[in-house]
Amino acid sequence: MSMSRSIAELPDDCAVTLIPSGMTAILHAGDQVMVTQALGGSITVQTPTGHLARIEARDLRRLGLEDLLGEPEEDKGADPDGEFSMDAVTEQLRTVFDPEIPINIVDLGLIYRCDAEPTDAGGNRILIDMTMTAPGCGMGDILAEDVKAKLLRLPGVATVDVNIVFDPPWGMEKMSETAKIELGLY
Repeated sequence: MSMSRSIAELPDDCAVTLIPSGMTAILHAGDQVMVTQALGGSITVQTPTGHLARIEARDLRRLGLEDLLGEPEEDKGADPDGEFSMDAVTEQLRTVFDPEIPINIVDLGLIYRCDAEPTDAGGNRILIDMTMTAPGCGMGDILAEDVKAKLLRLPGVATVDVNIVFDPPWGMEKMSETAKIELGLY
């Protein structure tokens, strides 16, 4: 779990995604932000106004702040010469993190269904049903895009369809034992 809580000053204006609304905003050059999480290829910061916001890795590189990401995370199972496997799909999903809770979406219990079906053109279509921790969370589309981008790196994955669902509603009982321990829920 990465919780560095480092302070950074932005050298240039930067587009961010506000959490949990999913709305975009601009942080300005000179703004000081506190890094609250650096997982899954993006960082979550607390803005000068106290809001949480997500900054994408590409923007950190552009701003010269890529060291805030720490060590690059290894894609699980992303060997382009390897064979397709559902285990690799699951491991790759474990590299996608909730931007507020420093737990991956698998252990957080957000993945309700993950299936593969062969396509006529070759490769596999991955079908995902996932939820958010709250129905009003605006981060669903952003996390769905993270899932698609990471799974499309895997051998044998041709397409990825992510469906955001809210039935049944998410609850803490859906979390893995590991996630509960990491969050101190025992």
